[in-house]
Amino acid sequence: MMQIRRGFASDNNAGVHPRVWDALRSADRGHAVAYGDDVYTETAVRLFRERFGGRAEVFFVFGGTGANVSALASVTRPFQAVVCAETAHINVDECGAPERFTGCKLVDLPTPDGKLRPEQIEPLLAALGDQHHVQPRVISVSQATELGTVYTAGELARLAEFAHGRGLLLHVDGARLANAAAHLGVSLKELTADAGVDVLSFGGAKNGMMYGEAVVFFDQGLAEGFKFVRKQCAQLPSKMRFVAAQFTALLGADLWRETAAHANRMAEALAAELRTIPRVHLTQPVESNAVFALLPRESIPRVRERFFFYVWNEQTSEVRLMCSFDTTEEDVAELAAVIREAVKE
Repeated sequence: MMQIRRGFASDNNAGVHPRVWDALRSADRGHAVAYGDDVYTETAVRLFRERFGGRAEVFFVFGGTGANVSALASVTRPFQAVVCAETAHINVDECGAPERFTGCKLVDLPTPDGKLRPEQIEPLLAALGDQHHVQPRVISVSQATELGTVYTAGELARLAEFAHGRGLLLHVDGARLANAAAHLGVSLKELTADAGVDVLSFGGAKNGMMYGEAVVFFDQGLAEGFKFVRKQCAQLPSKMRFVAAQFTALLGADLWRETAAHANRMAEALAAELRTIPRVHLTQPVESNAVFALLPRESIPRVRERFFFYVWNEQTSEVRLMCSFDTTEEDVAELAAVIREAVKE
């Protein structure tokens, strides 16, 4: 059998955690009512409420873009706007899907670390009520950010307080929420419901699941009608038990924290190695499972012969190195050795 080398391009490239596979096999027995009217979905929703709070309204979808698009579409109207960082996944990596399905304008703001701050957003609100301008409705943040940095619970709470005081909502793209919570040593609830988040896209595929994400509303009124939006966005899984069963494995014994914490530790170990290599410079603090670094331009092709990863910024030779739940210490040591050798040549 051909063996594929583990790379550092994306946590999406990792396989499925063995305990998630076990959950999938366990759910693959006989028939179950489709579209979520089954015991597997009921169990998973109960676990979500244990982890995120009893008032959470939970809906399973296929993927991250679908989660973001359907969540935003359900709480906006086409004359409104979603404010996000210029590096946000909804702004850069979703092929215009948020604009297409919501009809809203994305207003993206530059940030040095991927994190939005209330004072950046305040000037946009001068046009509230002016019929000639789109009306900001949602502040959307990535947690962890696309630069690997993490919002603290306090930072999220300040954003939520700012948003709510001006009639706005706070959406969190939590594709890597597990990594953020593991880094901070807090619960999922502390980073969402307790911080004042209104709606969350919660990721599983980057943290050991095969596929599947969840849209979670913390204001039950906002969830009204979402099941219809989900259907229109082609995000209603017919065999929902297989998404639900995976989340049961991820949340049931806090596997989410185990896998995320491991990926974070591997990123920290990789960063520690890179700091010892001349001509290699980290560009962001390592707060999740991502390492951003400047490599000498000529060394990048040599390293990529051995390990696959993405060049984040071609102009500056900044690369992104992502660790996963299955990254090993040996993987980290080997990559560091390859980089060290390539830089010397």
